[in-house]
Amino acid sequence: MTNKIINIVLGLIVIAFIYNFFFRSPSKKEGSIANDFTAQLVDGSSFTLSELRGKYVLIDFWGSWCGPCHRENPKLVDTYNQFKDQQFKTAEGFEVVTIALEKTDNAWKKSADRYGFSWKYQIVENAKFVMLSKLAQQYNVSDIPSKFLIDPDGKIISVNQSFSEIADILSKA
Repeated sequence: MTNKIINIVLGLIVIAFIYNFFFRSPSKKEGSIANDFTAQLVDGSSFTLSELRGKYVLIDFWGSWCGPCHRENPKLVDTYNQFKDQQFKTAEGFEVVTIALEKTDNAWKKSADRYGFSWKYQIVENAKFVMLSKLAQQYNVSDIPSKFLIDPDGKIISVNQSFSEIADILSKA
C-alpha cells in the first residue's frame, strides 16, 4: 500500500513538472508574429492590436488580485513614462496595452488608479481563471504577470523579460 501511494505521488509530481514545462510558458516566442486581436477598451471603444503597427508595443497581462502584478505595476508605469514620448529610429512611438484578467467586475479600476495607469489601451476581461481568458489563450498565458514586447513590424522581440531588460531594448532602438 505504501509503495502504491509513493508511486501515485511521484506520478503527480512528474505530471506537474510536464504541465509547468509545456503549458505555463507562453506559446508565442521571440521572433514570432504577435497574434492580432480585437477587444473593447475600458472607455468602451473598440481596439485592434494591429492598429499600433509602426510602434513598439508592450502587452502586459495582469490582475488586481495578483500579488506579483502589484509588485511589477510601478515598474510598468515607470517604463511607460520613460518611453511614451521617446523618438525611435525605426518606430513612431511606444504604447502599453494592459489586459486585466479579473474575477470581479471593478477591482481592476482601483488598482489601475492606485498605480497611475494613464495609457489609453486598457482592456478588462472577466475570467475566473487565467486560462479561461480568450486573449490569454491566444498567447498561451496561464500565469500572470506575463508581458510581450512587440516591434513596429508586429514581431515579438521579448517575452517575460524584466522591465530593466525591456528598457535596455527600447533604449537601443
